[in-house]
Amino acid sequence: MTNGFTRLTEQFLVHIGVERGLATATVTAYESDIAKYTDWLETRGIHEPDAITKQDVEDYIAALGQAGESARSKARRLASIHEFHRFALGQHAVTADVSAAVKAPKGASTLPDVLTVDEVTRLLDTAAVGGSTDPVVLRDKALLEFMYATGCRVSEATGANLDDIDLDEHIARLMGKGSKQRLVPLGSYACRAITAYLNAGRGELERRSSAKIPERRALFLNKRGKRISRQSVWEIVKATGERAGITKPLHPHTLRHSFATHLIQGGADVRTVQELLGHASVTTTQIYTHVSPEALIETYLTAHPRAR
Repeated sequence: MTNGFTRLTEQFLVHIGVERGLATATVTAYESDIAKYTDWLETRGIHEPDAITKQDVEDYIAALGQAGESARSKARRLASIHEFHRFALGQHAVTADVSAAVKAPKGASTLPDVLTVDEVTRLLDTAAVGGSTDPVVLRDKALLEFMYATGCRVSEATGANLDDIDLDEHIARLMGKGSKQRLVPLGSYACRAITAYLNAGRGELERRSSAKIPERRALFLNKRGKRISRQSVWEIVKATGERAGITKPLHPHTLRHSFATHLIQGGADVRTVQELLGHASVTTTQIYTHVSPEALIETYLTAHPRAR
């Protein structure tokens, strides 16, 4: 990378890492994307940001496809390029954002795996295992209720501490990407499940710890009394789904996807869902505004004056 791009890239990385507070891993991903992009531009004799044209951006995305990158990967790299060009425009390093009109390749925006409301109910009811008082069962029920109630990321669930939960106010504090905190409501089902777990489950799990100093902070503990891991959450979701007879692919993010989709279907506006999910951009949230063909037909039949 020559001096034409070096300073702008350094400023961009400081901007997203410090001013916007993005996570270190995210900043590193941006850095990699932009380095690859500017290196490619220099092979075409382009050494200054203002010399880039829309055609150059389109040719770069096409070159990625020829190199075997998937539509999703190309879309992610293009998102980085969009951010870079917007920043360059804001810094007056360019006179126009030539990337703005370049769209992501078709097929890049695939809909996430989503459970129906009935499937979520079946999953959460199955986690209870007939009202068992086993501490692991109580934990699994509380964990899954918590994840669906808040729409949290798996890292936010495993990172949750006891003092992040206010059961009287029905509120949870989540630590999202870039160490950004947000408050989200906790529904009555989640509050009851967490209360049962705290009263009759967590203490027993903590006592199972072989550590000299027990885990006092973590909300969710594993069978050995330590903070639960991401892998354990994945296994809990998968095993509970199998017992519930759910054949769709299941992973921790399925509950987050379902949370967002059910809110949108229930009438929540996209901006509200964006805040609850902790998305930096509403564009990320808009994937949940998809409408099923059945819903489209039902709306048409009920709303169009000459549909019937």
